[in-house]
Amino acid sequence: MSFVHHGRGLLALTGRRPEVALAELERAGEVLVAAGFVNPAVVEWRADAARAQLALGDPARASELAREELELARAFGAPRAIGVALRACAAVEGERRLEHLRAAVEVLRGSESRLELAYALADLGAELRRDDRRSAARERLLEALELAQACGSARLEDFVRDELSALGTRAPRSAASGHDALTPSEARVARMAAEGMTNKEIAQALFVTYKTVDTHLYRAYNKLGISSRRGLREALGSRSESATRSTR
Repeated sequence: MSFVHHGRGLLALTGRRPEVALAELERAGEVLVAAGFVNPAVVEWRADAARAQLALGDPARASELAREELELARAFGAPRAIGVALRACAAVEGERRLEHLRAAVEVLRGSESRLELAYALADLGAELRRDDRRSAARERLLEALELAQACGSARLEDFVRDELSALGTRAPRSAASGHDALTPSEARVARMAAEGMTNKEIAQALFVTYKTVDTHLYRAYNKLGISSRRGLREALGSRSESATRSTR
């Protein structure tokens, strides 16, 4: 149930309804605490609640929540949770924003969360641009763009492109179709399907839902220009053969 409240809170926060977001996020926290879960690696509700409090005009409470999240994350030692907490601190503590974002990028480089690293790099690049450190900003933003494309986050990619445009930098376009347009998750699922695994078997092997597998395959079909899994082996096989020839 905590995940449901957290999800609703994030949707409300994205939709600029901070009051609704805060109520849902605090409810998520109540459920977790009542169940004995205080590790922010489970659900980072405090970090998101801090942003909601800031939007509601309570920076003191926002800072308190972000700092509590960071303290707990460091106590448990999970790199992703620490990075998320540092980004929250950066959002609510303007005078230390660069410091927190640099620390977030550093710690997230040691995690497996490429998407969170992309968000931290994007935030850092945007802040460096506002501070007129154009070269450093461009470097971080280009890295963030590459990661956003690899993770399939169109929303983050749009944000980074806007920031690069403000710098006068033309961002490289991502491949719109073909094998190179596949995200790592889409490519992995497509390969497993091409090998004859059913959607259920793929879901069990990757510890994801059946719907997630179905979504990845649907997107892979569109990018590869095929209509069903029958064309996967040929589409992926031609790519493999092409790569083999290019290395000879």
